[in-house]
Amino acid sequence: MSRKMNQLITSGFRKWCYDLSGYNKLGLWHDDLLHENDDVVEALRRLPQEIKDQRAFRIIRAMQLDACKRILPQEQWTKMEEDIRYLRPYVDEVIKERKERENWEAS
Repeated sequence: MSRKMNQLITSGFRKWCYDLSGYNKLGLWHDDLLHENDDVVEALRRLPQEIKDQRAFRIIRAMQLDACKRILPQEQWTKMEEDIRYLRPYVDEVIKERKERENWEAS
């Protein structure tokens, strides 16, 4: 199979899995669903207020939709291309700092 064909299958499969997950039908983004361990909580604390407010809105709207057993109209679903990993850089930074601190304390 050619490399281009493999990429098409991979991207199609990725889109299928994304749509199957269901959180996009509630308007959520991938990073809205991260398990809130100590690193994620610290990363959330570092987020700009505007992004925190947007995240809170998405989560509250999703909880309300779920309580009503409804989903958003299809034109409001989060598209795979729009689902940015807004929290990932902050989490990576927090993990790096924690590992540096642990190494410093160990030596």
